Amino acid sequence: MKLTKNTHACVRLEKEGRTLVIDPGMFTEEDAALGADVLLVTHEHPDHFDEGRLRAALDADPAVELWTLRSVAEQLAAAFPGRVHTVGDGDAFSAAGFDVQVHGELHAVIHPDIPRVTNVGYLIDGTVFHPGDALTLPGRPVETLFLPVMAPWNKISEVIDYVREVKPLRAYDIHDALLTDLARPIYDRQIGALGGTDHRRLTPGDSAEL
Repeated sequence: MKLTKNTHACVRLEKEGRTLVIDPGMFTEEDAALGADVLLVTHEHPDHFDEGRLRAALDADPAVELWTLRSVAEQLAAAFPGRVHTVGDGDAFSAAGFDVQVHGELHAVIHPDIPRVTNVGYLIDGTVFHPGDALTLPGRPVETLFLPVMAPWNKISEVIDYVREVKPLRAYDIHDALLTDLARPIYDRQIGALGGTDHRRLTPGDSAEL
């Protein structure tokens, strides 16, 4: 499987000529969702869900389908009947050759005064996990964890402990658009030294084989 990192929380996975894209949001490249066979969205916050980017991909190819939680699906289902699917924790489905399991229910706490929205994570082919905006456990060992390293709802000690608990073979940074270049070496050093796994970071547009 080929991984391509897009800006912030968006990733593109390619396998056997098919493409899956997760969380093309407002910080992501305008064309991030184009060319996908499968679109997944973890939750409704605009840095993960940009309606215009999704509509462009769904309009461009009538075979493209979207799987997401109810709050996002309700905004798109009427325009694309039969192509927008609502999922929740415990669901599993296959799409374009990818097997997907859904894990998680709620966004991490930003502040007690801010209501928590629904958030789901996606386990792809039993080996790759994108948690969205929560430190959700995938329920099984994984080879690759997409690691939300910097957000209003987390701190680095929690990120390190999450890596330790999941125990992936490798962890790639996501949710990093707000992380400045001055801070990146600190995060790289501390997560790499304390996380207990192979910690990696890709520049947006760069790819790696998983």
